[in-house]
Amino acid sequence: MRPALALPVLAALLLAQPAAAQVAAPDSGDTGWMIACALLLLLAALPGLMLRHAGLANVRHGLAAMAQTLVAGATILLGWGLAGYSLAYAPGSEWLGGGSNLLLANLAPLRDGLTVPESAFVLFQMGFAVLAGAIAGRARLGWVAAFAPLWLLLVFAPIVHWMWGGGWLAQLGAMDFAGGLVVHVLAGFSALALALVAGRPRDAQGGGHAHILAIAGGALFWVGYAGAVGGWALGATDDAATAILNLFFAACAASLGWALVDRLLGAHASATGLLSGAIAGLAAISASAALVGTGGAMLIGLAAAIIARIGAGFASAWIDDPAHIFAVHGLGGATGALLLPLFVLPLLGGVGFDAGITATASLLAQAIGLVVIALWALVGTTIAALIVSILVPLRATPQAEADGPDAVEHGQQGWDFR
Repeated sequence: MRPALALPVLAALLLAQPAAAQVAAPDSGDTGWMIACALLLLLAALPGLMLRHAGLANVRHGLAAMAQTLVAGATILLGWGLAGYSLAYAPGSEWLGGGSNLLLANLAPLRDGLTVPESAFVLFQMGFAVLAGAIAGRARLGWVAAFAPLWLLLVFAPIVHWMWGGGWLAQLGAMDFAGGLVVHVLAGFSALALALVAGRPRDAQGGGHAHILAIAGGALFWVGYAGAVGGWALGATDDAATAILNLFFAACAASLGWALVDRLLGAHASATGLLSGAIAGLAAISASAALVGTGGAMLIGLAAAIIARIGAGFASAWIDDPAHIFAVHGLGGATGALLLPLFVLPLLGGVGFDAGITATASLLAQAIGLVVIALWALVGTTIAALIVSILVPLRATPQAEADGPDAVEHGQQGWDFR
């Protein structure tokens, strides 16, 4: 069965089954590969995105941006172990998983249909939860600590179940190999919702204060995200190597494409823009990394960079998003998801479709998946943000914002020049 058509079947296999139904034997190589990919994925978020967001923040916000990412990561990891994994992957309805794996109970010694223990699968999937939820902003630290686990359970877990847990979007035919929709579109549109709820800064605070940190974090994210696409092959296979190759081809093409658009628009080809373009390429190729050819990966990355760069220019006029999370992840991921049916065609080097499935039908399923996930991210994130804001104020006082959260909340500063 070709990989493109195997995805809905794979989603069904990922649902827990009785132990008597297991026929595969454990493979230490595949298990080691999955654990290594999970650690790479966690490095992409912590410290990758932490450094990127801190470097692009105001000088009085850099330390707070890192602390927020750490707190969001910690609460999301705990939430994943308590209930997130069960709601995403345990047997349930087409809309939400059940409660059989709460507190990671009843994990199988071998994930049904795979050659790895379920604990390794849980660890790998946990990296995606942290990555999608690592969104820094101007919120109070306490607000972030309350919001992140609620967002995980209300927004992230249902979408994972719909796409990867055998839910209704997977049954509809929507495809997402390694997170173009589930991670990047979700994160991008969640960031848009938070930017709209929080509003713009009360005073002009300047741009990124440490571009070297932003570049270092972006590069770490780039390399670490290889674990995402390689790990979703669910073993040390040819599909894993192909996915990682396509990841780098898309990122390289996107990096150069972003710089080209910069120059065509009369701006400098900024160093941070090179990494923004690369990340847009990563977001775009995630949906199809093992399903398209080399040329297709390059073109997907290039198209995503162009759309994300133009989108970032428009978005900066009406939202405060210094890391361009909405444009880079949201628009980049959306571009790749919609281009998947085209570049999966054998004529363009892809793996092709099985009989009875057309590119038109696949494009319709992708479009439905994109609209549903984007809307759920916007609505669900807004609801979660407003619920938490009733209990914990989102924004600090005007004086506290003027002084900077580094000093007010943490009693520290990012840089000590004494």
